[in-house]
Amino acid sequence: MGRAFSPGWNDQFLQNTAGRSKAIEVGALIPPYPNRPRAPLDRFALLCMARRNLLAIWEEKDFEEPFFSYRLLRRSIFVCNSPDTVAYALVAHNDNFARKTPQMRNALAPLIGDGLFISDGKTWAKRRRIITPIVHASRLPLFAPIMVETANETAERWSAWTRGHPIDALHEMAMLTAEIICRAVFGPRLGSEHATTIVVSFSEYQRLIPQLDVISLLGLPDWLPRYYSPGIRRAARRIHEVLNDIIRQCEESGDASMIRLLLDARDAETGAALDRDALRNEAAVIFMAGHETTANSLAWTWFLLSQAPDAEARLHVELDQVLAGRLPTLNDVPRLVFTRAVFEESIRLYPPVPFLGRQALQDEEIRGRIVPAGSLVVVVPWLLHRHRHLWDKPDHFVPERFLPESARARQRYSYVPFSVGPRVCAGQAFGLTEAILCLATLAQRVRLRLAPGAVVEPVCRLTLRPGGGLPMLIEHRN
Repeated sequence: MGRAFSPGWNDQFLQNTAGRSKAIEVGALIPPYPNRPRAPLDRFALLCMARRNLLAIWEEKDFEEPFFSYRLLRRSIFVCNSPDTVAYALVAHNDNFARKTPQMRNALAPLIGDGLFISDGKTWAKRRRIITPIVHASRLPLFAPIMVETANETAERWSAWTRGHPIDALHEMAMLTAEIICRAVFGPRLGSEHATTIVVSFSEYQRLIPQLDVISLLGLPDWLPRYYSPGIRRAARRIHEVLNDIIRQCEESGDASMIRLLLDARDAETGAALDRDALRNEAAVIFMAGHETTANSLAWTWFLLSQAPDAEARLHVELDQVLAGRLPTLNDVPRLVFTRAVFEESIRLYPPVPFLGRQALQDEEIRGRIVPAGSLVVVVPWLLHRHRHLWDKPDHFVPERFLPESARARQRYSYVPFSVGPRVCAGQAFGLTEAILCLATLAQRVRLRLAPGAVVEPVCRLTLRPGGGLPMLIEHRN
């Protein structure tokens, strides 16, 4: 496979990891899906495996190395897999690694154009100034009631079903978060009627988009056009039609929504508003980030709770004590300490975006090794979050490690579910609050149990989701 590994951990890094707390309680062991290769893959096998599932290419030793590289076709790929290398690439030297990989840019371009998630340079800086205030934590009082109201509608629907009723937890969470983001982005009046169209179209888009940008891996120029199948173009066109229609309607109404905020937003430096294409692209980014990643993460949370009865029982105790049967509010979020820890541990084990890729704009040096311009530099939360030298019991579900009293045991930059540095997810507060409120609302009423015989495999296709869905059975708590 052509891998080249760093000589080993440096002395400072060993000193840092040696002092980790050993007091964290051991939780449920979650099998490290998918199975890890027992021997290095040859280049052809690696390419085939990566096209199917990027999570399946990592060997056991990759969960120990701090920095390594390999070559895929004609492109060098460097993996930053320790706190110091993550900080170097994504924080200290972000200017040189600010550009997303060709794979990510070309995979999302038909859907979000020059949207914030894949833009760079002046376009990124301008959009970031406009978008950040709209999804900032200060806006949560406007959107938290929508989150709770929508989650309660799901809870009511589930309550009408008999014990053992089968559901696909991934689909249920996708519809829930899509409804929330539709109501938040488009306004309550417009959201519901468009949620299904966008969810179905985005799922189809993600299923069809290629997982590897072969043109880039062959070292060919980035300006060469990529082929997008008719199905990809149809899915993107349906989403664009819905967004354009809603933007037109929002211009005529005064409904409070993210679209309204986007329409009214002005660049703080230039005073310019977003043009129509930019507005649509940023609406698509907000929807994709606010719906897809949170839905997947909530689905994984239900799976983990079904495998960890002690953690589930402690969650229920907290919900009963804090909420006493009522619906949660935004003011309850700081008191739902274990609920938050459950979710944060879930996205440690199953990070919503398990592959953060950047492209070196100039020659760089990391840990004494030259990283040539044009190389791909990646942070892989799937590896980092299960790293044997960073985490006690890395494949165990231990929510206690995210309680406030355990914070000192965790190294900075060892946990990056929302990325870090200037390109950290602008909607982090929105997504985390949404997850806590939805989990609190639903877990008061029900437990979910994994369906007998179900095989759960994480698959990375832009985001990390249970391949083939997540079949579960409903149990009512009361």
